[in-house]
Amino acid sequence: MAKINDSLIENLDKLPQSRRNFFRYAGGAGLIATVAAACHKENPGPGHHPGKTVDLGSGDVGILNYAYALEQLEAAFYTRVLATPYYHISSSEYSLLSDVRDHEIAHREFFKTALGSSAIQALTPDFSSINFSSRDSVLGAAKAFEDLGVSAYNGAGQLIVSPDYLTLAGKIVSVEARHAAYIRELISINSFADNTVLDANGLDTSRTPAQVLSMASVYIVQTIDASHLPTA
Repeated sequence: MAKINDSLIENLDKLPQSRRNFFRYAGGAGLIATVAAACHKENPGPGHHPGKTVDLGSGDVGILNYAYALEQLEAAFYTRVLATPYYHISSSEYSLLSDVRDHEIAHREFFKTALGSSAIQALTPDFSSINFSSRDSVLGAAKAFEDLGVSAYNGAGQLIVSPDYLTLAGKIVSVEARHAAYIRELISINSFADNTVLDANGLDTSRTPAQVLSMASVYIVQTIDASHLPTA
């Protein structure tokens, strides 16, 4: 356990300041070490297996890999957005989208660090359906990614056994919901919490991993195998 803790703290200290801050706000190096230790103890994860099909694994580690896959996709998307900004992007939009990108990168690196050898491989995004020079296309895709991410965490929560993992998921989904609200307001004022994502009880959309991955598959080159994830 000591070696795992020391390694995680060493890796954390090598990250840029903004990403280190996220880890600490999410519960500190102790939470990362707890997650990592549990991953190694369970050890049902797939590790790194190059190829066209990526098995997420089973149990809580499989759920973490599921989240890691989605965070990889979002981080790659916003990195591309900021590398080739759409026409007439405002300075405020560029600044705030940069913050969103940094959050998604921090989420991705959190899962990668915590999962260690149980983490799935780096996924290859396919953004060929997105016109990155068009504000409408970029923000439409961002809205789809953020809404999907929120619904994914909402749906996965009931499948998580570990209280530590559930706490982590709750902290991240709240950030994803903030992103979703911001993107929706950029597209259409006062749409941040409309009836396309909230029901009559004020509850947000929830989707199963199968539903989420079916929708996300168009943006990922590899096929994601979620067949070993818990379903109840």
